[in-house]
Amino acid sequence: MALFVNKNDKRSELQERIAAELREKAIQRSKQEHNDMDGVTDQAFMKDKKQTTSLAWVWILIVLFIVAASIFFIVKMNQTPVMV
Repeated sequence: MALFVNKNDKRSELQERIAAELREKAIQRSKQEHNDMDGVTDQAFMKDKKQTTSLAWVWILIVLFIVAASIFFIVKMNQTPVMV
């Protein structure tokens, strides 16, 4: 009986040691991730980004024109009687 209890204790010690190691690794990893990311000024986030040009309003007008033209054609198609 004592051997059985001793065997379970060793297993518990091993499990506790593994759990402690995993906890320590998780803490180190979270510290590393927290230090790598600094929000909007993060270099990886800002890489290959361009500032909006002064012609952005032209693209907005083009999109609005396409939407308006699509709505106009849909309305006209529904108003025109179909000859059968």
